[in-house]
Amino acid sequence: MNASHRVVATETGMIRIYMRPRDRAGTGRTGWFSGGRPLYRELVAQAKAEGLMNAVAHQSHHGYSNHGPIQDDGAESLNPELTMCVELIGTCEQLEGFCGRHGAQLANKVIVYKHLEHWSVSHVGVGAAGRAA
Repeated sequence: MNASHRVVATETGMIRIYMRPRDRAGTGRTGWFSGGRPLYRELVAQAKAEGLMNAVAHQSHHGYSNHGPIQDDGAESLNPELTMCVELIGTCEQLEGFCGRHGAQLANKVIVYKHLEHWSVSHVGVGAAGRAA
């Protein structure tokens, strides 16, 4: 049986940036009422503006970051200390540049890089009339 589609792999990478949901962009302060946009939202917006392939913010339910205490997402209220993760996908060069440009906001954050492959799936042998060649 012949494959109707092929997979093309390209080198890419991912960083995960761990922070508290109350961390704010630009102010250097933390807290819900400390002014400034939430850092996780600012990082996602900047990633979009800089052309990164993917940017997602994840809220955790239970865990710890940077050797801190274990935090839990209680059923009664949102925990502003519970770790968030902003995940960015792009080339290694894009991600290094992003971290360099946003270093003031990323100082003292846990940042993890992982090498990945991005797979593109395309149809094999489609002619101009849409039939297999």
